[in-house]
Amino acid sequence: MSAADNRRSTWTFLTHHARVLVEISRDPELRLRDIAERIGITERAVQNIVSDLYEAGYVQRERIGRRNHYRLNLEQHFRYPTEAGLPVRLLIDILMDHDLSKPEG
Repeated sequence: MSAADNRRSTWTFLTHHARVLVEISRDPELRLRDIAERIGITERAVQNIVSDLYEAGYVQRERIGRRNHYRLNLEQHFRYPTEAGLPVRLLIDILMDHDLSKPEG
């Protein structure tokens, strides 16, 4: 068995953009550093992703005091051509249903 065979694959189905979108949907008042900590990327990476999502119309920001409050446009469609007719609400709904079905404790 080679060293390559022993390596664990690190790919995932969801991109960091999707993960940031999900975290904002869970708590629209989260700080970027909290999002970064939850998904395991740098705060700067989260800043760039939120900027991407804002520019593409998926996220709106509102400054309330010293913090940002985010609002999602869940009717915005996916960007990839094969899913372009579907709203991102479908992904968020699936993942939020998963959150609801977690056992408490």
